Amino acid sequence: MVVPSDTILGTFLIAQICIGVLGNSLLFGIYMHIFFIQPHLKKPIDSIFAHLTLVNIMTIIFSSVQYVASSFSVRNFLDDVGCQALLFSYRVTRGLSISTTSLLSTFQAITISPKNSQWEWLKFKLFVWIFPFSFFFWIINMILYIPVILSVKAIHNFTLVGCGYFHAYCQTRQFAENSSYSYISVLLIYDLVFLAIMISTSFYMVKLLYRHHSKVQYVRSLHLSSQKSPEHKATYTILMLVGFFVVFYCSNNFMTLYAFYIHEKMSILEGITAVLSSCYPTICPFLLMRNNKFTAQFLSTISLM
Repeated sequence: MVVPSDTILGTFLIAQICIGVLGNSLLFGIYMHIFFIQPHLKKPIDSIFAHLTLVNIMTIIFSSVQYVASSFSVRNFLDDVGCQALLFSYRVTRGLSISTTSLLSTFQAITISPKNSQWEWLKFKLFVWIFPFSFFFWIINMILYIPVILSVKAIHNFTLVGCGYFHAYCQTRQFAENSSYSYISVLLIYDLVFLAIMISTSFYMVKLLYRHHSKVQYVRSLHLSSQKSPEHKATYTILMLVGFFVVFYCSNNFMTLYAFYIHEKMSILEGITAVLSSCYPTICPFLLMRNNKFTAQFLSTISLM
């Protein structure tokens, strides 16, 4: 018996949802434990990590749930309000993902900057600014994606021709191509600004790490120079996060734009887009767990129980 491709895609998405949500929930629970039970162990960057894991959970759910339902032929899953709410929520959490990752890389770049650098004065204000920046990201993303609510409706009969968003349950309303080009250009510029910040801070961190490594080789033995400080371990983790984000962001954007502008709509393209959009938030918590001693302690406690 040949298994339909939609069923294979749906099964893969379910597995991705389970792994991603479980990993992010575990990490989010650990951060909440630190914040409320052991606040003396809290570090400023933990607030950004906790926010990122929460955003990851929402991104995975909102990006995949409708594709899972359509893969298993669930009928009338979404009406107009459901389409608008789901797509709006996904776009907002996706925007929060890029802005929070950008904030994370900027925070770490300033943290590891030398004492005589131009960023020294910012180190003492970083902790105070984390919450305002996170709140600002929520507001700006919600405002930016309000047009999504007005542009999407449930499918009653397939009428979409030309460019537009299409899924088994939802499609864009008919609107002028000029307005769609303008709005998509604004979204791309918004994303590219954060992407440029993310990449530039990553190059800065790589430069600092290389300079530190070269300096240490001259003043310490080979054994000691191979030992990395917690700050450097965190920096390597964040650089890996940024690398994965850029790869999956570019791939997802390419598929999204291709599916949006292609005249003959194919549901498989939307499914692939859902998989790509969930890859980064699924991988993210497991990268963060690599150097998290609280995760290791929690898992060892669970194993003993």
